[in-house]
Amino acid sequence: MGISQYIKDIGRGKDGARALDRGQATDLFGQVLDGSVSDLEIGAFCLAMRIKGETATEMAGFLDATQARLNRLPDNGLTTVVLPSYNGARKLPVLTPLLALLLAQHGAAVVIHGTATESSRVTSASVLQALGLAACEEVTPVAAGKVAFLPTEVLCPGLKRLLDVRRVVGLRNSAHSVVKLMNPCAGNALVVGSYTHPEYALSMAATFALTGQQALLLRGTEGEPVADPRRTPQMEVFRNGQSEIVQAALAGSLVQVPDLPSPEASATALYIQAVLTGERPIPTSIALQVEHILHAIQA
Repeated sequence: MGISQYIKDIGRGKDGARALDRGQATDLFGQVLDGSVSDLEIGAFCLAMRIKGETATEMAGFLDATQARLNRLPDNGLTTVVLPSYNGARKLPVLTPLLALLLAQHGAAVVIHGTATESSRVTSASVLQALGLAACEEVTPVAAGKVAFLPTEVLCPGLKRLLDVRRVVGLRNSAHSVVKLMNPCAGNALVVGSYTHPEYALSMAATFALTGQQALLLRGTEGEPVADPRRTPQMEVFRNGQSEIVQAALAGSLVQVPDLPSPEASATALYIQAVLTGERPIPTSIALQVEHILHAIQA
C-alpha cells in the first residue's frame, strides 16, 4: 500500500501540513516499523514529521502501532517502573542506573530499555555492564527488587531500525519520541518520561493524558529520565488522563552541589556503588524522585 498518501499530508511544511488522525497515524507507523516501505519513504516520513512536529493524536497512533508490535514483558503482578534510556551522558554522568537500583532497593521492579543513538555518549548499558548487570537477550518477567536492561532491538527490531536512521540523516525522528512514552510491559507500569525542551514537555504531557498512561514526567538530565543532581525539577504524575504536580521545581542550583564523577562508565559505576552502600549521599533531587515514583506505584 505504501505511505505516500500520508507523506502528501504531513510533508507540506510547518504551516501547510495536515495532521493525521489516530487511525492513519497507526497505519503509517505500523508500515514503517514492519519495513514494508522503501528507505526513501522512511526518510521522507522522518523529515516531514521533524518539520511539522507530532500532535498528541499522532503520537497516540504511533504508540498504538508500536504496542501492537512489541515483545512485551509478561505481567509480574506488580506496577513495573519503566525507564527509557536513549540520550546517554555527554557532560554529566548518566545516573539512570542509580535511579533504577535505588528503586530496586526499595522493592520495586524496574525495566530500563534503550540503545545508543549517538556514538559519542556514554550509555546506561555501558554503566550497567561496569556494574556487572548484563543486557537481557529475551523478555522475561521482572521480579520485585530487580533491575532488567532490555535493548530496543529485543523489544521491537523495527523501532531499533528507525532509531538508527538518525545516524544517517543526523536528526532525531518520531521514534525518539515514541520510546520515551511507550510501555513495554503487559501488566501495570509507570513510565518515567523526560524531556529536554519545554515544547516536548507540553507534547509529552498531552500524549500521556490522551492515552491514559500511568507516568511521571520531568525535565531529565541531558535527556535521561533521572533528575539533575544539581537542581530539583518539577515532577508531574499522570493517572487515567489526569495529572498532578507532585514536586515543584526549586529555583536555582543546590547550596551544596554533589561531588559528581566524570562521565566515563567505570567512574560512574564506582560512584553509583558508593551511593548504594551509603559511602556517598544520594543527591537530593534523585532521592525526591525515588520517593515520588514509589508513592505513585503504591497508589
